[in-house]
Amino acid sequence: MKEILLITISGEDKPGVTSAITRILGQYKANILDIGQAVIHDTLSLGLLVEIPAAYESSPVLKDVLFKAHELHMQVRFQPITEESYGHWVGQQGKDRHIVTLLARRITAEQIAEVTAVAASHNLNIDNITRLSGRLPLESAAEKTKACVEFSARGTPEDLGELRSAFMELSTRLDVDIAFQEDNVYRRNRRLVCFDMDSTLIEAEVIDELAKAAGVGEQVIEITEAAMRGELDFKESFARRMALLKGLDESVLAQIAEQLPVTEGAEHLISTLKQLGYKTAILSGGFNYFGRFLQQKLGIDYVYANELEIEDGKVTGRVSGVVVDGARKAELLRELAQREGLSLEQVIAVGDGANDLPMLSIAGLGIAFRAKPLVKASAKQSISNLGLDGILYLIGFRDRDQLEG
Repeated sequence: MKEILLITISGEDKPGVTSAITRILGQYKANILDIGQAVIHDTLSLGLLVEIPAAYESSPVLKDVLFKAHELHMQVRFQPITEESYGHWVGQQGKDRHIVTLLARRITAEQIAEVTAVAASHNLNIDNITRLSGRLPLESAAEKTKACVEFSARGTPEDLGELRSAFMELSTRLDVDIAFQEDNVYRRNRRLVCFDMDSTLIEAEVIDELAKAAGVGEQVIEITEAAMRGELDFKESFARRMALLKGLDESVLAQIAEQLPVTEGAEHLISTLKQLGYKTAILSGGFNYFGRFLQQKLGIDYVYANELEIEDGKVTGRVSGVVVDGARKAELLRELAQREGLSLEQVIAVGDGANDLPMLSIAGLGIAFRAKPLVKASAKQSISNLGLDGILYLIGFRDRDQLEG
């Protein structure tokens, strides 16, 4: 009769442990039904689910593995598994898989306890936990750190909306970001990232900066904030703001462009995406002048924004061509995906305002970045506590995978 055993080995990590144990099992023609290994702070935990053929008894196997573990100064535990239990385990592999990503400046036990409790209450069983971020020095300043843990979970939530709402509530209460994605082939095969520009790639609204230079800053900021909250139609608000800029000297544009603050993590994100073979694009309701400036600075592939009309060295208060509003952003995203030969599932869209929602909603991964509550609640995912390079964690990139420039 075949026997199934779960063998768990733990102790100080050292080379050759896996090889030594599996060599013994190989002498008894054992089949490896499952295997997993993790090392935390130089402490190894190795688990093997093995099938001992009917031609062999388990007693000598256990004895040899026990002696070898003792020789290696490791602890070992054996657990017999019934065929019924094994059959139930095999039956679980058809269940849906999801990835829950927890992002914060520092990760606490409370955050993990709350996230895993929500997962369990919605019929999700976590079977793997991985730290994606690098090791944090104890003395590092909290505002400069980034931490990320990824949970792999099986199961089908009864109410996906309730699950997302529960994660959203936790995110707000605990100052963390929680992403919930289906674990499918697209998650690891996305190839185009489309960014909004103002308050996404840069920590400013260019039109507000232009307005300050024109002496109409407060008026324009009021209109901008109403539009970002979704209280004003983008085209209407854009036309109002543009009219207030009439007569601004063209020389001001270069001064503002040089002083634009690039968002935390943007340069690291863009350079890493380029090395991974991704295409990047700016789809902005701002202006081409500043989009092209960022394109050169960051190495972005495509830029689509509004063309600021200038006559006799002065801003006219109008733009030429089609206004890039929310609908136009979504249209451009579709066009770029088609040009690159990609499905929409292979596209990531990132933005912060109400006019970004159309493109966030059609992208395979739509991310509200440091967004207004309306946008954050409507987007599939959101990042509010880390920089833009937190997006790398959502595609499964680990800090230790860092590419050389």
